[in-house]
Amino acid sequence: MVMFLFLVIALAVVVAAVTLAVVGGGERSPLPEAAPQRLHDPLPVDRPVGHADVESLRFPVTVRGYRMADVDDALGRVAAELAERDARIADLESALAGARTAGHIRLDKPADPGELR
Repeated sequence: MVMFLFLVIALAVVVAAVTLAVVGGGERSPLPEAAPQRLHDPLPVDRPVGHADVESLRFPVTVRGYRMADVDDALGRVAAELAERDARIADLESALAGARTAGHIRLDKPADPGELR
């Protein structure tokens, strides 16, 4: 029984020593703080976002996953550009429908680009 108690105490001391060695048992930390990674290949600011830009976009991984600010910025940019494109497509479809009902464009022959002006 005494031997068992001695082994339990020895195990507790070893676990405590290993924990202090890993966590750091004083004011100094054994490992320096790592600088947070930033997004290395952001979306282009001088032109609209394209398919290849979204395909090549990679977010740096942090301890708990991705940096939420980087992901939110990228998704916000893509969402704004998609909304702008959707609005432009709706305007063009509306103009095309108006031109068809006015008789400017016939569906039985291909449209001449000069007819739309």
